[in-house]
Amino acid sequence: MMDPTFVITAACLVGICVVAFALLHGWQGWLELKRQELDRQLRKSMEAPEIEGGASSGAARIELADMKERIKKLEAIASGVEL
Repeated sequence: MMDPTFVITAACLVGICVVAFALLHGWQGWLELKRQELDRQLRKSMEAPEIEGGASSGAARIELADMKERIKKLEAIASGVEL
């Protein structure tokens, strides 16, 4: 017959292998999830480029016009002209 120590050792080895394969599978799934998140963020940034405040292209034009207005006011202040 088989020695009980040998049976216990074999069972422990099989258990460790099962746990290692389960952890490896979980790790690969987590990496795939992170890869999908990065791809989603990349596609989102390519579709609608954002500007400083997180605004899309329509709001970017409004913000740009607002900035131009502020620059005109600052230039007027600097030259001594009052608006």
